[in-house]
Amino acid sequence: MIKPRHLEPGDKVAIVSLSSGSLGEPGLIHKYYIAKERLEKDFGLQVEAMPNALKGRRFIDEHPEARAADLMQAFSDKSVKAVFCAIGGDDSIRLLPYIDFDVIRNNPKIFTGFSDTTSNHMMLYKAGLISYYGASVMTNFAEYGRINDYTLEMIKKTLFEPQETLVIPSAPYWYDDEDERIPWCEENMNVFRQYHPEEIGYEILQGSGTVEGRLLGGCIDVFVMLTGTPVWPSPDEWRDKILFIETSEEDMSCDYLTWILRNLAAQCIFDVIRGIIVGKPARRSKYEPYKEVYRRVVGREAGRPDMPILYNVNFGHANPIGIIPYGIMCRLDADRKELTLLEPATE
Repeated sequence: MIKPRHLEPGDKVAIVSLSSGSLGEPGLIHKYYIAKERLEKDFGLQVEAMPNALKGRRFIDEHPEARAADLMQAFSDKSVKAVFCAIGGDDSIRLLPYIDFDVIRNNPKIFTGFSDTTSNHMMLYKAGLISYYGASVMTNFAEYGRINDYTLEMIKKTLFEPQETLVIPSAPYWYDDEDERIPWCEENMNVFRQYHPEEIGYEILQGSGTVEGRLLGGCIDVFVMLTGTPVWPSPDEWRDKILFIETSEEDMSCDYLTWILRNLAAQCIFDVIRGIIVGKPARRSKYEPYKEVYRRVVGREAGRPDMPILYNVNFGHANPIGIIPYGIMCRLDADRKELTLLEPATE
């Protein structure tokens, strides 16, 4: 896997809308300007929106080829050092016919985003490039008030100041996105999220000891669109990996989560991976019910009660979030409830 170079002040970053076109909507474009100012003033970066990134939902929905063209242009441009996704959505898989894997492979650079961006990450993984699950423009770089300290620290230590090893800590606070969501509108630009002290931290659902492997995964909602496509990893590609998975803000039922996990079991993925890390559910009401689903499908049905499952990790849709790098060697210590990157996330 090719590891891109870390970011430094003066570097140029490209903004792309690869799924939803929300960033370009009149009532939401203020999010772009918040992120642009923050990236330029606080991080010292140059920010450029790709030609179609701000054209709004309808255009973006009707033109997956234009979205892909933005991505290819950003990767082809030698002056661009990173590509930041605006937000997720539900149809990034439609870009697949327009992707030039050689362009990505021959022009390695940082790529971030999460949720539906899982499809794009798998495209980059197919091209052999390490990418970074987390830090989208609208949700993180444009967080109202300021970027929370946990997310900011994880961004710095993965994308800007790579560490030889990095313990990914449990965030000391959490945000109730189910009952306390702040609507996105200009009137709320200076309204801070009300974070609550984290009372649980990491949990081990099953297994013990220590396992090591390279990270691979994403938003489990998106797996159903990826399975069977050329970018979905084969069972052999899953071998010895640590699977990271999380659920979106949609209210996924326990039955549906069970079915998706059963599909992974039928693909023999649980037979070959070394461990699983599960993101904190976006919906607090699903926190306990989901735990039993993982124990049932992985531990009992798939016959892997030995496999360590680390639960309540800060990535994905439940703020605050860190960054999970695809393809980086990681250690999951079930006895100490600890997650550690064993190499720098970027060069």
